[in-house]
Amino acid sequence: MSAEATAPRGRRGHRRDVLRLRQLGRAAIFGTAVNNRLPDAIEHVAQVHRRHHPGADLDALRRAYLLAESAHRGQTRKSGEPYITHPLAVTLILAELGAETTTLTASLLHDTVEDTEVTLDQVGTAFGDEVRHLVDGVTKLEKVDYGAAAEPETFRKMLVATGSDVRVMSIKLADRLHNMRTLGVMRPEKQARIARVTRDVLVPLAERLGVQTLKTELEDLVFAVLHPEEHTQAKALIREHARRPDPLAAVAEAVREVLRAAGVAAEVHIRPRHVLSVHRARRKRGELGPCDYGRLLILVGEDADCYAVLGELHTCFTPVVSEFKDFIAAPKFNLYQSLHTAFLDDEGRLAEVLVRTHRMHRVAETGVVALGDPHRSADGEAAGDDTERADPTRPGWLSRLLEWQRQEPDPDTFWSSLRDELASDREITVFAERADEGPLQLPAGATCVDAAYARHGKAAHACLGARVNGRLASLRTVLRDGDTVRLLLAPDGGSGPSPEWLDYAVTPAARIAIRRWLDARTPEAEGEPERAAPVAEPRARTRVPAPGTQPGTAGAPRPPGEVAAEAQGAEVPDAPGAPVRLARCCTPVPPDRALGFTVRGGAVTVHRESCPSAVRMVGAGRQPLAVSWRSGAVEGRVTLRAEALGRAELLADLTEAIAAQGVAVVHAEVEPPRQQRVRHTYTLRLPDASRLPGLMRAMRRVPGVYDVSRAVHTRP
Repeated sequence: MSAEATAPRGRRGHRRDVLRLRQLGRAAIFGTAVNNRLPDAIEHVAQVHRRHHPGADLDALRRAYLLAESAHRGQTRKSGEPYITHPLAVTLILAELGAETTTLTASLLHDTVEDTEVTLDQVGTAFGDEVRHLVDGVTKLEKVDYGAAAEPETFRKMLVATGSDVRVMSIKLADRLHNMRTLGVMRPEKQARIARVTRDVLVPLAERLGVQTLKTELEDLVFAVLHPEEHTQAKALIREHARRPDPLAAVAEAVREVLRAAGVAAEVHIRPRHVLSVHRARRKRGELGPCDYGRLLILVGEDADCYAVLGELHTCFTPVVSEFKDFIAAPKFNLYQSLHTAFLDDEGRLAEVLVRTHRMHRVAETGVVALGDPHRSADGEAAGDDTERADPTRPGWLSRLLEWQRQEPDPDTFWSSLRDELASDREITVFAERADEGPLQLPAGATCVDAAYARHGKAAHACLGARVNGRLASLRTVLRDGDTVRLLLAPDGGSGPSPEWLDYAVTPAARIAIRRWLDARTPEAEGEPERAAPVAEPRARTRVPAPGTQPGTAGAPRPPGEVAAEAQGAEVPDAPGAPVRLARCCTPVPPDRALGFTVRGGAVTVHRESCPSAVRMVGAGRQPLAVSWRSGAVEGRVTLRAEALGRAELLADLTEAIAAQGVAVVHAEVEPPRQQRVRHTYTLRLPDASRLPGLMRAMRRVPGVYDVSRAVHTRP
């Protein structure tokens, strides 16, 4: 239900058909109790339902309608129609898609708990736990309780419910479709707001669930609201095309003759483009040709027949090879299967073609609705507690949504992340080198960082790099469909993500995990990587000093790029009592020659004498302060750069050599190979800075490494 599309409870409408519908409803209740006959108002729904499920028990539908009509009696929609017309319309939409009886029962009741005195417990007692779960899943949260967070939290609730039963989202999509059909009674600004949410969230969800029939109509309705002029133009083109004979009819007949001659039993149909599809085709191709307003749809009995049809088309006509796609051998993430191709006939007419079996067509049109009850196994028996649910959408995109939504409690961030996640219009599949690790489904544009968090969860914090198709790659590498990826983790798990990871992580799961790791570590925390303001982050987090602290005291927040030097061994005799911090641009450690510079707040930042930042400050007239190192073992942080000849297992061997020295990896960066050479940059935490020379020697002994040097982070 959409609250914006309903009138307040008790509002009376007096349009011409209101009385008739009321009379039908009352007749259904008071005049059909004998023999449990179906109320007249749902007879049409029942007829449609029987076409898909001839043996369905309709008693639950009868009882659900009687309860819904009684509960909603006296309520009207904004249009003035009795409110019961809405759940009836939603149920009819689902019946036409082939939904099973439980879904239809829940759709009749889907607004009762939200808008009437009926409770969830009453629904569960009368209709069972499945119907109760479905009704609960689509029941909105109250704005009184959640305020501005009500909408995002309602969608979060629906996603979680969908994770255990995809029929929840089927009901929501049908509900939104009917509300969009009747959106004209709303104020223009409300129409636009509802249409935008439909475009950004509901349409992508319909796409991912494979419910193409709902998706295309929702797209056209949104298009009409948000882009009325373009919608009018596209409709005019379709009307003008309909006035002339369709040239695809002759092409379709030629295809039928070819397939009959080859002995391939097939149905050949013309599938018209919907309004938004015509608009998109016009923007892509310019002026549309006479065959651009539809595609040929060829339906066959078996998978092998699809390829037989393809062979005949490519033999008897001129194929357009670039248009061929095989979604039967490699189905889309939303269960879609078809062969796509295009050809030119003898008269030069270009025809786009879809080839699929009847079953593929049913799934392509209705997606998860065609799968029926996910609580039942393939043989129709109820699945036990230990039986895996027969829901093929669960392992992919939905699992990712459910995982990262648990990590993101903030409703605004969840809402924006959900829209970003759904904005990707396609997915890629990447494979692991190890046979015991299954493939990963990721959105297009995903990088090695995204793959790491999708594969390893929080353990991906220790990721140092990756091998893509057998070659070393940096974590920012964008993956392509079919890539083979091996993710390399620090042996001791002691490293962590850097802020730069946010610049090339695209999935909410990765971004949320990285951001939470960074936020949990203050700039002065041991081992924290240098913080940099990430690009395009929606909100910056500001640290507030603890009560009673003043700038320049030990409790004040430290500038980014510095780490506290207390217990770090650095002393500045000319600034007694001042907080001393080690600069992260050059990571000084004993016994480096170092200089100190007073910064805002009275603190002193220590740089290596050769650091470009120190040289620049001295050149600008800044007065350096002498720095000394205390004796004894001093923990330190250092950045090393290893230059090597590229080879397999180089990264693993280097990290093993580092770990053998008892050194923790804070951050690692692997640059793409150039002329067989590769550069690895490591930020390391040493328990004793005196171990640095031995560490560098150990790294140089790794085969292929020809130089190891201290690195300096330069700033623009």
